[in-house]
Amino acid sequence: MTSTDTDLDAVRIRRAGADDAAALALAGAATFLETFAGILDGPDIVAHCRNQHAAALYQDWLADPQGAAWLAETALGAAPVGYALIAPPKLPLADLAEDDLELKRIYLLSRFHGGGVGRELMRHAVEESHRRGARRLLLGVYAGNARALAFYARNGFRPVGERRFQVGANTYQDAILALELKA
Repeated sequence: MTSTDTDLDAVRIRRAGADDAAALALAGAATFLETFAGILDGPDIVAHCRNQHAAALYQDWLADPQGAAWLAETALGAAPVGYALIAPPKLPLADLAEDDLELKRIYLLSRFHGGGVGRELMRHAVEESHRRGARRLLLGVYAGNARALAFYARNGFRPVGERRFQVGANTYQDAILALELKA
């Protein structure tokens, strides 16, 4: 395991394996709830987490050789606190190419924001995307999440599109961002 310069070395980041699906699902659901409680309806959040953060979904992503994930864990006790996951893109862009990758998720509990953990997770995702020869790394982010948008801008991502997404009975707007990896 590699220790990073994060949160006084309280967090370690490692490549996630097939047996990490439950940890990724837990961190994903906890982070989604923490981020959107009070913004989205509670029953919608619960249903979303049940479907979009099910361990089986993560098992499928981890089993796909075109995907990769990194798990951030506390150094003491290895509790999951965040992760990053890349996979082939499924975004509504007219210029989507075979050599694009999507940062499907980069989630981190707010207690660990500002200590470099997010930056380190992003570094792993970008380095792996470069290694795979990706033209660009794409992502979708809730258009109302100013903190996330600022983080992505600091990491070189620029707007390239929009999409709508459903959580429960409500529709929301995502910004689609891209980081150009090839000139």
